[in-house]
Amino acid sequence: MPIYEYECEFCLHRFQLLQKMSDPAPSVCPNCSKEGGIKKLISQTSFELKGNGWYVTDYKNSNNSVSKTDTNSKEVKK
Repeated sequence: MPIYEYECEFCLHRFQLLQKMSDPAPSVCPNCSKEGGIKKLISQTSFELKGNGWYVTDYKNSNNSVSKTDTNSKEVKK
């Protein structure tokens, strides 16, 4: 179940709820008890990449320099 973050428009209290996507959004603020001023916030997510090919060491060259290819297909070294 995802965690959703909400904010009360009356008292600016922010709170999180662990709920199903199908659960209704809260209508009453747990801080000021006013009804109708709750809005859902878009929060930054965190994730973890697992498996082969997702580690920084997989992309490093043996001489510790990183090379990139720009739009003109010329190699640029940092």
